[in-house]
Amino acid sequence: MIEKSYLDKLEAHKGIIYKMINLYADDEEDRKDLYQEIVFQSWSAYGRFKGDAKFSTWLYKLSLNVSLSFLSKQKKHNQVKDAGQFAHYFEPPELSERADWLYRCIKQLTEIDRSIIMLHLDGFDNIEISEMTGISRNNTNVKLHRIKQQLTTLLTRK
Repeated sequence: MIEKSYLDKLEAHKGIIYKMINLYADDEEDRKDLYQEIVFQSWSAYGRFKGDAKFSTWLYKLSLNVSLSFLSKQKKHNQVKDAGQFAHYFEPPELSERADWLYRCIKQLTEIDRSIIMLHLDGFDNIEISEMTGISRNNTNVKLHRIKQQLTTLLTRK
């Protein structure tokens, strides 16, 4: 019963995971590994999900933390855990040319800036972004303004 609940919520919010893997993994194998790691970690932590926040908020924060850890492990050439039982759920959506260009521009930002802009683009307010990233509200506001300026510059270089 708990597995069905988890899989239903995961299916409803899989776009969050796809966004994270597109931002933090460059090749197909890394995307698959990161996807599996996020699913594995979210399944492992699901029993502790109390519903104090929306599932999407919880999944975003978990996905962000796993993605940043993944990057750190990649830099050290460590292996990522395999969550093979969920591997068949990995079916990345096709990106339009514009979406692909946006992702490429966002990937040029720092790791935390990528997270902030994706949370913003997904409709989270600055208070929620601040809570998920662990930075102050004022700093979130300033960073978001600067990120938008950077993206405007990057997007117009095409």
